Amino acid sequence: WYFQAVYAAFKVLGAEHPVFAELYPVLTEILRWHVEGTRFNIKRDPADGLLFAGEPGLQLTWMDAKIDDWVVTPRIGKPVEINALWYNALRITAELAATLGNAEDAVHYNTLADEAYTAFNARFWYSGGYLYDVIDGPDGDDPTLRPNQVFAVSLPFGLLEDEKARAVVDLCARELVVSYGLRSLAPDETDYVGYYGGDPLQRDSAYHQGTVWAWLIGPFAQAHYNVYGSPQTALSYLEPLGDHLSDHGLGTVSEIFDGDPPHAARGAAAQAWSVAELLRVYRVLEPALKAKRPG
Repeated sequence: WYFQAVYAAFKVLGAEHPVFAELYPVLTEILRWHVEGTRFNIKRDPADGLLFAGEPGLQLTWMDAKIDDWVVTPRIGKPVEINALWYNALRITAELAATLGNAEDAVHYNTLADEAYTAFNARFWYSGGYLYDVIDGPDGDDPTLRPNQVFAVSLPFGLLEDEKARAVVDLCARELVVSYGLRSLAPDETDYVGYYGGDPLQRDSAYHQGTVWAWLIGPFAQAHYNVYGSPQTALSYLEPLGDHLSDHGLGTVSEIFDGDPPHAARGAAAQAWSVAELLRVYRVLEPALKAKRPG
């Protein structure tokens, strides 16, 4: 995500801004440690160029609920969104290297990205018509239907060809998208929990097992636009959250909602990343909408 922040600044400030020459060594150092391996068994797998992470007892991804010694969603292996971010980090660094006149580095990072792209497409596609949530886990590959796959379509450097990208967006729209965000788990999955409530054990066991997360509507809307090219349709997914601004935490957006109707607001009444993702994707898509309007 740090690479995403740098790249967003790069697109706004322009290549000539001196900050990017200062940041470039930081980015390459981060990549070096991921290639060599670092804490928590985080490492680039030389066999396929993808990123592996995790050890028993740890929760390393954003799905990080842990109750005493129980990690609810450990996701040990090669998580789909982590590898989408890894691929993007490589492409971003290659683009910065070329901009800064470091042709050798640009070739190196693009080569690593090419390897990751090839392996991702060869290994992450599940026969059910969507992406595995995690591959190479302790129990093999995990086809649990979760929203993490949307990042393979939403990030600046996409990983899927058109037909597969549409399949991911369409399936997420059908099974995961509700009025205020995306479910963290499809309702027909065995571990699905549609209500977030009760004591801490009950709440944490539901947190990423069906609970709706508002922040995910941002990457979904971006992915929808990337696939279908309609800013109006993509922005329509944000409209219910506009209504939500006046029905819970006034003028702001909640953290989570129940997976089951009527999708009651839960968790923090004002959540920064819920608000930020709405603002981010609106800023991206609104100019495209204006450009399509006549006159």
